[in-house]
Amino acid sequence: MSLDAPRTEPRPERLTPHEARQRLEHARATRLTQLRALDESGQADSQLIAAQQDAIGRVLKEIEAAFARVDDGTYGACLGCGKPVPGERLEILPYTRYCVACQRRAAA
Repeated sequence: MSLDAPRTEPRPERLTPHEARQRLEHARATRLTQLRALDESGQADSQLIAAQQDAIGRVLKEIEAAFARVDDGTYGACLGCGKPVPGERLEILPYTRYCVACQRRAAA
């Protein structure tokens, strides 16, 4: 299939709870694998390793918060404006809390 070919099936704007859980499980497993690899590197004293571990830990907390949003039915809604987060964004960052515009405002 060509990247230029139009999609024949419309994609749903929001992920189903099952799809969201699958994506979040994958994201969590990936981050846990990264942590194990850092731990096994034997460079626990390195500032770079510590910074990477902290960053992965923050993402794992975001993933757990996203699981809670799936459970309470608010997953996929932007916490800034309340509008649906585009499905494409959730495919890339399944644990995101914000749409792009609100994320930019939160980061500023």
